[in-house]
Amino acid sequence: MFEKMLIKKIMKQWCYGDFKIVFWDQDEVCSSNNPPKFSLIFYEKINFLDLFKDTSLVFARHYMQGKMEIKGDYDEIARILYFFSNRKDLKSKKDILSNISQGQESKNIKSHYDLGNDFYKLWLDKTMSYSCAYFRNANDTLYEAQINKIDHTLKKLDLKDGDKLLDIGCGWGWLVIRAVQQYNIHAVGITISEEQYNKAKDRIKQEGLEDKIEIKLLNYQSLDFQDHFDKVVSVGMFEHVGQRNLPLYFMKVKQALKPGGSFLLHSILGMFEGKTNAWIDKYIFPGGYIPSLREVISTISEWDFHLLFAESLRIHYAKTLDIWNENFNNVLDEVRKKYDEEFIRMWDLYLRSCASAFRVGSVDLFQLLMTKGINNQLHLTKEYVYK
Repeated sequence: MFEKMLIKKIMKQWCYGDFKIVFWDQDEVCSSNNPPKFSLIFYEKINFLDLFKDTSLVFARHYMQGKMEIKGDYDEIARILYFFSNRKDLKSKKDILSNISQGQESKNIKSHYDLGNDFYKLWLDKTMSYSCAYFRNANDTLYEAQINKIDHTLKKLDLKDGDKLLDIGCGWGWLVIRAVQQYNIHAVGITISEEQYNKAKDRIKQEGLEDKIEIKLLNYQSLDFQDHFDKVVSVGMFEHVGQRNLPLYFMKVKQALKPGGSFLLHSILGMFEGKTNAWIDKYIFPGGYIPSLREVISTISEWDFHLLFAESLRIHYAKTLDIWNENFNNVLDEVRKKYDEEFIRMWDLYLRSCASAFRVGSVDLFQLLMTKGINNQLHLTKEYVYK
């Protein structure tokens, strides 16, 4: 009785959409008089004390254990959570006017990426790219879109023959390999995942590029290069840095780059500053933090980085995650050979919910191109990127 009353009270705060709750005793409650766009179906009671914890963590845990089902539109769930979580930051014209009148002014990464190359190989494309793809055409395959993403990224960096490139969080090595093959450069890639390190080293050896590429098992915090690289790139790693380490991260990039050198940051960014989703933090990316765009712009300014180009690939990441989820669900028999049903439901929820979060805009994916200090010798326009 008390559990139901408390859940109803919690859900009343989700006042931005149309949904239905079905309790373990078949009692139902709707958020509005409109047809529900999704339903939360509870098969078992939630421990009364758990209801005082983070709602997303408790509900997601219940779902993972098969004690709750989610039916309907995941995008609508993400939209409601987005508005609920950021309601204090979503300002109206009235809010702004009232404010004026009142005068108001590495351990964690390894836990995710070292699940094993065999696991990721089951549902990623053959590049093993575990970041947002770039769909030039709606019918591009995942492999084609990941190659597009790498090429699009490298074009923005405008690499020249003989350049030195640093890839912070190089993953399984495909970007540095393609960069060397296409632009005749020298590259260093760093990762703290032993699984990625070993696979990247194998690929480089197979391609005969050991004299052009060096892969280091190294944390960015331990970088000791000084004015060494012409270009630096970081794809899908920045989300693991953590809020307190944002200044340190940009300090290290600045130290590694030559004056006037270019840095391309490819990262998930939020609309507002705030805590990481409790469930994502506990089960998926411990210690991660999604900074806001304005937070990043503010921080890079403090380190004398000058923004040249910002491009949102938000809808590309939603499409990427949809394909990953489809691939994942197509290989469940293989996944079950190593992992239990709770793990499977956890990953299914992670991929589905993240796709929805990108579709509704509660998170975005940006590529930010910037220079260390001023460089007046660059292209006058960005046409070179899209040729």
